[in-house]
Amino acid sequence: MLHVFALVLAASAASAQTSPNAQLVQELLQADPAARHSNNIVQDALLDAPGLIRKYGYPVEVHNIVTADGYIVQAHRIPHGRDANNRPGPRPVVLVMHGLMCSSADFLVLGPGNALAYVLAEAGYDVWLANARGNYYSRRHIFLDPNDREGLEFWKFSWDEIGNLDLPALVNFIIANTGQQKMHYIGHSQGTTTFLVLNSLRPEFNEKFISFQALAPSAYVEHNENKLREIMVQFESVLESVAFSLGFGEAMGGEGWRQIFTALGLTLCNDQSFLQPLCVFAILGAGEIENFNKTMLPVIVGHNPAGAAIRQIIHYGQVLRFNRFARYNHANPLTNLAEYGSLTPPEYDLSRVTVPAYLHYGKNDAQSDYRDVLLLGERLGNTIGVYPIERETFNHFDFIWGGDVRTQLYDKLVDIMRSAERALDQNS
Repeated sequence: MLHVFALVLAASAASAQTSPNAQLVQELLQADPAARHSNNIVQDALLDAPGLIRKYGYPVEVHNIVTADGYIVQAHRIPHGRDANNRPGPRPVVLVMHGLMCSSADFLVLGPGNALAYVLAEAGYDVWLANARGNYYSRRHIFLDPNDREGLEFWKFSWDEIGNLDLPALVNFIIANTGQQKMHYIGHSQGTTTFLVLNSLRPEFNEKFISFQALAPSAYVEHNENKLREIMVQFESVLESVAFSLGFGEAMGGEGWRQIFTALGLTLCNDQSFLQPLCVFAILGAGEIENFNKTMLPVIVGHNPAGAAIRQIIHYGQVLRFNRFARYNHANPLTNLAEYGSLTPPEYDLSRVTVPAYLHYGKNDAQSDYRDVLLLGERLGNTIGVYPIERETFNHFDFIWGGDVRTQLYDKLVDIMRSAERALDQNS
């Protein structure tokens, strides 16, 4: 829905003769005397993820990690809590991965006491927030240029490479730097997809995880009821060639997009703006908004979208079009043959994913249908439980932005993780 959001805001800005840019962002900050203090919407929209963590008094480390194919992905670490469990020292590790078009900021924007990253840190965890290649924090490579609009070599990846190459680099780096041989993994949406890719293609990594906490898991789409989506995916075979021929390998990423969305969010989506309901609709659609904190919209828009490769979007289109959770289908079958040894891409063998899996779903989640979540649970190699969120109207974005997400999910999530640790100790 964020692509719709971009179009709506751009059109609104044009009709209002608004010209969002970095200068406007600075003017907004200077115009608000309270922006220099904590718990301020303007400031939180303008800060980056490490800046948010520092602002609220938490320790933060920024790590740039090189993958096997030369991408430089950035991880943001909160090694311990601020109010509780606030002494340095070894503690259980949790790796958290964001969804499509998103970043580590998703787990921070709700602020202390509510956002997942802070809840985990206060619960005694060493928190590592990952950023997938190509998003706002990971647009670097040892020799490829993300701004090269001719070859576009930087952007020739999907979530297959994120799972198969980014995650191994992150996991190995975390183990080397913490001394902890096992960790929890929490993924939201695409963050669950990449975990399935990792452990199905490289099953040796199963031994490096205590648990897999899947929030709105995304793999199968056999129960998709979105007719518009079905129409759009019919064009997935030409989308890459058209986009690449026009010099576009990514969708809404980089500093320029961040400045535009931040300015638009602060200008058009604040509590005083008559366009705020349109902002809510653009993000959530016609879904339930009772538990969505509209005041936080400028902060959410200031950090989303964070960009992604066109191929990531196309890959999901292939899953839907062919009804196969399979590797990326290249336009030239000979490329498939060279890469996979077959003319058609093989399906991911989820029976090889043997990490204890805990699947969490919302009953009102249009992006991750509960029936497909149940199907995933049946096909994984070690599903411990499939857990519906209690609130009937809980949707895809409530997992990261819901006003009641801590009571609906996060506190229970911590309890489940501790239970998984006890089970591991008993089996050791």
